[in-house]
Amino acid sequence: MTTLVTGASGFLGSHVARQLVSRGEDVRVLMRPSSTNRAIADLSLEYVTGDLRDPASVARAMQGAKRVFHVAADYRLWAKRSRDIYDSNVGGTKNLLDAAMRAGVEQFIYTSTVATIAVDRPQHPNEFTDSRLEEMVGHYKRSKWMAEQEVLKAAKAGFPVIVVMPTTPVGPWDWKPTPTGKIILDFLNGKMPGYVETGLNFVGVEECAAGHLLVAEKGKIGERYLLGGENLTLKAMLDTLSKITGLSSPKLKIPHGLALSVAYANTVFSRLIGREPSIPIEGVKIARHMMFVDCLRAQRELGFKAGPVSAALERAVRWYEANGYIAKGRARKIAQARAA
Repeated sequence: MTTLVTGASGFLGSHVARQLVSRGEDVRVLMRPSSTNRAIADLSLEYVTGDLRDPASVARAMQGAKRVFHVAADYRLWAKRSRDIYDSNVGGTKNLLDAAMRAGVEQFIYTSTVATIAVDRPQHPNEFTDSRLEEMVGHYKRSKWMAEQEVLKAAKAGFPVIVVMPTTPVGPWDWKPTPTGKIILDFLNGKMPGYVETGLNFVGVEECAAGHLLVAEKGKIGERYLLGGENLTLKAMLDTLSKITGLSSPKLKIPHGLALSVAYANTVFSRLIGREPSIPIEGVKIARHMMFVDCLRAQRELGFKAGPVSAALERAVRWYEANGYIAKGRARKIAQARAA
């Protein structure tokens, strides 16, 4: 059975593809001509060159596939053209669904995000939490909410779709990096003088990928499954990184209003010099909300198990060390702390 994986060159998608191959699956990946396969170069894969926004290349990738893991997403908190994010996340998902229906795909696993349900509620949100488009902060969240609605609509029409909702994956091979990986790298490289009061649910990327396979094996059509681990404040996550590396954790708590003002100023300056903002406005706005969630359903119904987030963060740190992402002076401090 041929399994098509989108987003296999990315952080989570590469781990999903790797675990499928390790199980002996025949895996086909759809990759844009501009993408690099560095995270999956050692795997035995069938490659199809194309783009989710191009229905013809999506149809080519779908030929003969019986199962799809749609992991690809344009995960950015800033873009010169916000339309690009919607074209990939919403339009690309619709193209893939259309092609899958025509090809007679037997199972379609859609990777959504915790962001579509992590909204302000009296209790921690879960898979059954209803959210509204107007509650989504920023283009990434809005586009993923809209794409998820398309997927759920297809499920109601009888198409065999199951939705996976990862929380915040951390671990090795976040090579771009993702916005979360950038936070980790900023800490490792001493570029984080302070922190804002916010919180996320974190999960090891390898366990999250394994959860995708569990959803395919045990999940129910039309249902959503949160794959998460621990609810941690940003400060607690940085303190954990401090224990792992021996580097000092920032002690300055930055008010959200000040952080937002700095983000606006940084965006204006970045536009003037033609560079991507280092402090995205959307990221600061998102940080105003604690994104703690209740992840018990996948544990109870699928047998999903998430390892300690501290171990996943340590794997991330060691990968960044081994691949030259950490400045030499900072890497030396980490090595000295380990030796002590």
